[in-house]
Amino acid sequence: MRNSLPKVASLALLAGALLLPAVPASAATVTAKTAAVMDDPFSAFAVQVKAPKTAKAGGKLKYTIHAVNKGPHPADAYFVGGQFPKDVDLRRIHYSTSVVGTECFLDGRAFFCFLPKILKKDEAVTMTFEPKLKKNAKGTQKATLGVVSYDVQTGMENMSKEELDRLGIPEHGYAKTVKTKVVR
Repeated sequence: MRNSLPKVASLALLAGALLLPAVPASAATVTAKTAAVMDDPFSAFAVQVKAPKTAKAGGKLKYTIHAVNKGPHPADAYFVGGQFPKDVDLRRIHYSTSVVGTECFLDGRAFFCFLPKILKKDEAVTMTFEPKLKKNAKGTQKATLGVVSYDVQTGMENMSKEELDRLGIPEHGYAKTVKTKVVR
């Protein structure tokens, strides 16, 4: 878990927002327009994923994810990664990026990394993942990789993915599916 102080502050902000008085009926049109705007993501991403077409059983795979923030706002709460093939050891994925302070974690069959870099509109981030196939891997291995971004309010940017999910903060996924055929 990260700092608990930002979490407490964000919970206080959320509680304050829930305690606001109800909007009068005369403002129904404004509320509908505001709700439509609130559904749009704070930061949309254009994602490219490179993957090998073939790999040997027991060999390494190399996935490169390149994501560009298309805006309209800076992205400050996003995770890069995704669901890797079923025949890789998720506990032994090597990753690299130029962003210092990157933290990665396993979430079921998915492996995500939090990059502590605010991406302004049209800025990009690239991350490389190198998992190893199991020796008994066969068939076609499928991975769904990309970016998950959250619409966080000011002061909530240091929250964990689990806490953002628990609070129901809107999330948006931008992923590509790639396939690699296992050859002998």
